[in-house]
Amino acid sequence: MKRIISSILAIGLLSLAAQAQIRLPKVLTDNMVLQQGKQVCIWGEAPAGAKVEVKFMKQKKQVSSDYIGRWKVYLDPMEAIQEPQKLTIRCGKDRKVLGNILVGEVWLASGQSNMEYSMNNHPRHPRPKRGEKEYLHKAFMEADSPIIRLLHVKKQLTDTLPSDGWKVLTKESLAPVSAAAYFFADSISRHLNVPVGIISSSWGGTPIEAWTSLEAYENSPVFEDKVSYNRLNGVDIGRRFDSMIDPLIPYTLRGFLWYQGEQNVITGDTDVYAEKQKLLIQNWRNLWKDPALPFYFVQLAPYTYSQRRNDAVAKTWEALPQFWQAQQACLEVPGTSMIVVNDLIDKTSEIHPSYKWTVGRRLARLALNRTYGCSGIICEGPTFRAVTFNGAVVTVEFDNVGKGLKTSDGKDPDWFWMADKTGRYFKSEARIIAPDKIEVRCKRYEKPLSVRFAWDETASPNLFNSEGLPAVPFGAKTK
Repeated sequence: MKRIISSILAIGLLSLAAQAQIRLPKVLTDNMVLQQGKQVCIWGEAPAGAKVEVKFMKQKKQVSSDYIGRWKVYLDPMEAIQEPQKLTIRCGKDRKVLGNILVGEVWLASGQSNMEYSMNNHPRHPRPKRGEKEYLHKAFMEADSPIIRLLHVKKQLTDTLPSDGWKVLTKESLAPVSAAAYFFADSISRHLNVPVGIISSSWGGTPIEAWTSLEAYENSPVFEDKVSYNRLNGVDIGRRFDSMIDPLIPYTLRGFLWYQGEQNVITGDTDVYAEKQKLLIQNWRNLWKDPALPFYFVQLAPYTYSQRRNDAVAKTWEALPQFWQAQQACLEVPGTSMIVVNDLIDKTSEIHPSYKWTVGRRLARLALNRTYGCSGIICEGPTFRAVTFNGAVVTVEFDNVGKGLKTSDGKDPDWFWMADKTGRYFKSEARIIAPDKIEVRCKRYEKPLSVRFAWDETASPNLFNSEGLPAVPFGAKTK
């Protein structure tokens, strides 16, 4: 009897082995977009040592799973495809078919509440005072593109990649997706006429430490001695990364979009934020094994942090400009770029400003120019190049002026301040004297030694370039 039972068990085990169940990560589903122009990673699990075959269009790749059942193959680089395709994976008698797949551009959008600010957030936030008040709602209702695909990662920490997978664009699938990310995708898709896949993974009120792996902090020369029990100064490291970013790896991407920092300003993190963002960039690139992945981010909008009364760390009107400076320091990292949004506010007491469509389109300008080679698209506002101090007159030169500097209201440029050896700054008069130059004077000083532009948490200056992109805040001193 025992021999019969043993034989039955053996036959059952052989049968299970023959059926060899394939398990795929949640990011590989129907409706996904595969990245064009790169080797595309397809991976999963199967019984140890099992042979796995992956077919996509004319490609066929074979591999054996390792001793714990993991397998991975790379599809050869492909051109964009708008016609839906099928991806077939076989292992023994088991077969999985993923359908309605496109090939195009894939971007990961992450950060805190201003990136999380979704396409159906219009009932929750103030309407814009400029332009069409219901613009976001109208765009949400009219969104209709068969070549934009969406993967929304939910705000849950009890699941590994809390997502229902890739979705075609519908009202239901678009509703929770980042508005900035959607308008980015829409702009890229229209300009390049290719499918675009957006992975939307954000969580309001989260510090940057939550989106970086614990290992990165433990191995950082800057922070390793400060990490204690998986925390840095009382903040949990990697809490969102573990469930909302790590399970996406190694899904093949074109690059990252990042809009975060408000929480780190609130906690008084200005002095080390640049190092933290540089660490995140390096961490993500290392884990995706692609040191050239573009990282495009948003400089924080004006907001009265100094008026907050319940924060553990009190802040002055200068805390935000100092944070802007920290964000700009991240531009030292190759493959990074930043957009300025200091014009996209109606009230400085609102930490979630409207106009997310403009945020997304400005990010798209960066990608179109820097990543896709559309050199004719101006992607940055006027940026400080040089300053000359000549007695009472200070001349400031700018890069990225397009066809020339201009002001949004036709008046002289505002938000210029100067100081002398006393270090006291006073409001100064400025005027455009050339397409890329501004002359600044201060009635109080015959020999100013430093000049600042938009150096205030409430600064929403009128200085732009010919493309309508706002100038970048700066501070400069005589040598």
